Amino acid sequence: DVRELVSDNFSPTFMRNATAYGMSPMVRFDLVINNLTAWAHTTGKVLMKSDGSPWRPFVHIQDISKAVVAVLAAPREVVHNESFNVGRDGENYQIREVAEMVQQVVPGCELSFADGAEPDLRNYRVTFAKYEKAFPDHPLEWSVRGGIEEIYAAYLKVGLGIDDYEGPQYKRIAQLKKLMAQGRLDNTMRWV
Repeated sequence: DVRELVSDNFSPTFMRNATAYGMSPMVRFDLVINNLTAWAHTTGKVLMKSDGSPWRPFVHIQDISKAVVAVLAAPREVVHNESFNVGRDGENYQIREVAEMVQQVVPGCELSFADGAEPDLRNYRVTFAKYEKAFPDHPLEWSVRGGIEEIYAAYLKVGLGIDDYEGPQYKRIAQLKKLMAQGRLDNTMRWV
């Protein structure tokens, strides 16, 4: 629908980010890598909620930001009404591979599976060749392993505990439900 609005004065670019991860002042624990690392750090277990077989592409928030800058700086003819997958081909992993990397980074943690863990139906790999070709001067750099190391170091630095991790403040859906229950958001997600 947005493509139909394209004009000389409206030049959209569509960016499809891989599964995000990384640190921020309002870190999200509902993102796979952030979640697995927090669980490992606070409980000593890398808790798999699926059987770990699904594939996912991953991209660090700093690389997403770098891609936004690349798109904004690009000549119109490169980005006009184009779609780009944002990430790196080598950063497609099965969830169990990510869990194993977390286990290698967080000392003394063990891999465990939630009761009834089954295959996740969200299973996909993505190619990022179009982004790489369009923006050779803006290569993305982060690896999942490096991101896990960064996240774990940050959790250590701030003394992340299970109450922080399990509380609603950093879980988007739990936070929205809390705000709705408090009457601060209405059922259309607008501030009251």
